[in-house]
Amino acid sequence: MARKDTMKALANRGVRDEVVALLLTQYNTLSDISAAGVDALVDLGIDSAEAAEIITKIGKRPSSSKAKKAVVEDVPVQPMEEVTNYYVYSDVENRLKAIAERLDVQLPMKIIVDIADRIKNADLDEETCEKLISTAYRMYSAHLMDQNESAGVMAAHSLGEPGTQMNMRTFHYAGVANINVTQGLPRLIEIVDARRIPSTPSMDIPLKGIAAEDENVARLVASNIEITSLQDVATIEVDITNMRLIVDPDNRKMDVKGITSEEIVDKLNKLKAVRGMVELDSSEYKIVVRWSEEPSFKKLQSMYDAIKNAKIKGIDGITRAVLSKTEGSWKIITEGSNLKEVLKVEGVDADNVMTNSILEVADVLGIEAARNSIIHEAMGTLGEAGLDVDIRHIMLVADLMTNDGYVKAIGRHGVSGKKSSVLARAAFEITAAHLLHAAMVGEVDHLEGVTENIIVGQPVTLGTGAVNIIYTPKKKGDEE
Repeated sequence: MARKDTMKALANRGVRDEVVALLLTQYNTLSDISAAGVDALVDLGIDSAEAAEIITKIGKRPSSSKAKKAVVEDVPVQPMEEVTNYYVYSDVENRLKAIAERLDVQLPMKIIVDIADRIKNADLDEETCEKLISTAYRMYSAHLMDQNESAGVMAAHSLGEPGTQMNMRTFHYAGVANINVTQGLPRLIEIVDARRIPSTPSMDIPLKGIAAEDENVARLVASNIEITSLQDVATIEVDITNMRLIVDPDNRKMDVKGITSEEIVDKLNKLKAVRGMVELDSSEYKIVVRWSEEPSFKKLQSMYDAIKNAKIKGIDGITRAVLSKTEGSWKIITEGSNLKEVLKVEGVDADNVMTNSILEVADVLGIEAARNSIIHEAMGTLGEAGLDVDIRHIMLVADLMTNDGYVKAIGRHGVSGKKSSVLARAAFEITAAHLLHAAMVGEVDHLEGVTENIIVGQPVTLGTGAVNIIYTPKKKGDEE
C-alpha cells in the first residue's frame, strides 16, 4: 500500500510517470527518496536538473538541528529596501500631476498614468489638459461608492444570483475537434475555490512570426508542445525466443511528429531499465532492445513496461495540442497545462499565452497576473452563459482572493474560514465545530459584520443601518 501512496504523491507533485516507475524500483517512500539525495537519483538514470527538482518538490528534510542551521545560513535574507523598484514619472505624467494639484483634484495615480499614456504623442495645450483632468475627475467622482455602502453584499448577490441560472455543461471549442473545457457553474466554483488543478486544464497558445502564418510550421510547434510517448509513434514486439524487444517505428507518424529513429534510441538509452541495451538495426530499420545476461522473463517484462510509455518528445502535462485558425493567424489549443515550459517554446507568442489554471499563473507570473486571470476567467465563464455581471463585482472578489500575496479560496479553508466573527464562520460550514471551539477558548463576537447581525435579528451596520437619527421634539413654549 505504501508504494501506491508514494506513486500518487509523486504524481501530485508533477513528477513524470516514467520517472515515478524508475524511482519505485529502488525506493518505497518519499522519505527514502529524499534521504537518497540528488546523486543517487542521477545514478538511477535521471537527469541531474530533474533529480534536483524532484528533491525540491518532495521537500528534503535535514537529519539534525545542525544540518537545519546550515541550510538556513546558506540562504541570505535580503532587506525589502534592496529589491524595491521605484517608478519614475515621465514629463507628461508630472505635468498632469501638477495640473491636478492646481485644480485641487484628487485622482488616483493610475488614472493620471493612463491619461498620460494616451496623450504622450499629442501636443496638447494647457487648457485641453485641464479639461481632461476635470472630466476624468467628474467621471471618477460619479462612480465612487457612498460611505457605508454594502459593496461586499452587492458583489455576492450580483455573482450568486446569476450563478443559480447557469447550467452544468461542457463547452466545446469552436472549430476544434474533441477539445472540451468545463464551463458554467462547475467552472465558476473552481475559480472561487482556487483549485490547484482544474477539472479540464487547457491552454490557448497564440503563435508569432512565420508560425502564425504557415500551417506546416505551426504544426511543428504543436508537435514540440504535445507530449509524445513511444507507443504513439511505434509498435513494440516482444521476441521471447531471443530475449529482446523490437521497436518498429511508424514512418508516417514519425514524420508528422518530426522525430527520427536516432532520437528514439538516444531517449531510450537514458532510461535506467534499458540503458546501454538499445541499438538501431539498420538492416531491418528497427530498434532492438537486447537482454544479454541470463534469460529472465520478469526482466523482459520490466523492460517492456519501462519503454512503452517513455517520453520521446513534448512538454509534460500537455496530452494534446491541436491547431485552430483565428482572424487569419494560427494558434494552438491544448489539453493539459504547463505554462512555465510553454513560454520557452520557439514560435510561441509568450506575451499572450493563456491558461485556465489560476494557481499556475500565480506560480509563474506572480500574484497580479493571478488576479487578472481570476477576473478574465470569471468574466469569460459568465459571458459564455449569456449573463451580464458588472466587472467591478468580480474585481472585488479577485482583490479579496489575492490581497495577501497568494491566492486564497472563498471557503472555510480561505476567506470565510478566517473571519473574526464566530457566527459568520459557523453560518458557512461545520457549524457545531466552530461553536464548540469558540466556547472552549472563550471567543467574543462583536457583531460587526453582515452575517452575524442577520443571525441575531438586528440591522446590519451598513447603509441606513450605519447611522442613527435622533429627533428631539420641541417643548411647549419654545420659540419657533
